[in-house]
Amino acid sequence: MEEGTSKSPSNCAGTDYGDTDPFQWDTREDCQVRQILDRVADKWSLLVIALLENRRLRFTELRREIDGVSQRMLTVTLRSLERDGLVKRTVHPVVPPRVEYELTPLGGTLHATIRSLVTWTEAHQEEIAVARETYDRRAAEAV
Repeated sequence: MEEGTSKSPSNCAGTDYGDTDPFQWDTREDCQVRQILDRVADKWSLLVIALLENRRLRFTELRREIDGVSQRMLTVTLRSLERDGLVKRTVHPVVPPRVEYELTPLGGTLHATIRSLVTWTEAHQEEIAVARETYDRRAAEAV
């Protein structure tokens, strides 16, 4: 094991980064921070969190709203978000059972962060489109 590396996969803070930025994310696959970022930053999680802002939705409503998500992928996403304490699942004792999803207070704090990311993306989408076109043109000319 490398010097400065913790044996505990849940402890990323003890890693010695030398002269690099101390706030840089740990890139080890077993790092809890990386695992959480991987989960909450995937496209389906971002869409679910955005849709659940200030409202409860049933599974079928979420699936209808999220273009391209499969039933299985939405189920996996919701379970992961529930496990992480970001989404609350409520089963109502009626026939047929009615299940609703909503953000927890913790999920609500993440929504504010996601909103900032979307705002940044909207503000810079033209610059990114130009950069992509320039890159693609250079790549095509290099062939």
